Amino acid sequence: MKLLGRAISFNSLALGAFALATTGTIAATYLGTRDIIVKQERAARAKALLEIVPRERHDNSMLDSSISVSDKELLSLEEPSELFFATKAGQPVAFIIPAVAPDGYGGAIRLITGVNVDGTIAGVRVLAHNETPGLGDKVELKKSDWLLGFDGKSLRDPQPEQWKVKKDKGAFDQFTGATITPRATTRAVYQTLMYYQTHRKALLEQAKSTTSAPSPDAVTVQSEESQDE
Repeated sequence: MKLLGRAISFNSLALGAFALATTGTIAATYLGTRDIIVKQERAARAKALLEIVPRERHDNSMLDSSISVSDKELLSLEEPSELFFATKAGQPVAFIIPAVAPDGYGGAIRLITGVNVDGTIAGVRVLAHNETPGLGDKVELKKSDWLLGFDGKSLRDPQPEQWKVKKDKGAFDQFTGATITPRATTRAVYQTLMYYQTHRKALLEQAKSTTSAPSPDAVTVQSEESQDE
């Protein structure tokens, strides 16, 4: 019995030591890669923002220039999200507004819409979706240039009643064999423009009061992008 007890005690200590060693290794690995992951995520976000508002249009760090928004009525945001803005010489140039199209064919479609200060669209990008491959996934710019059809549009062009897909007697094309996805995306972009129109004054004032200078990281990301191009 004594031998058995000693064996159990030894095994328990060995397992405990192994668990501590494993935890230590995982913690060390996490700490060693955390900064790399954060930097990569920052670079990816900067690239997405710069696709909508190119470097030559602004002189601030958009990643460091954001406003927290939480709007369920127009943007369908269930939790606070970051609204980024671009400025040049201290003056707002454009806002990149997050939104969700809750009624996509495969579920919610998360997107960002760049809105110039004059209310025209600078660009739209889909960040996440579960749409059908080969059909609804044409909301991705790498699969189709359909999203580019929003560039330059506003609440005046086309008129509000025309902010629909052509199948619904609107101004925007739908995909061959897929209507639900472009219908949901078009509605979300329109509602984003409505949000901007409603909150334009407050957004402009807040952007002017919180203008950020370029950060070293942002400059590095932007320089690397320029080299890649």
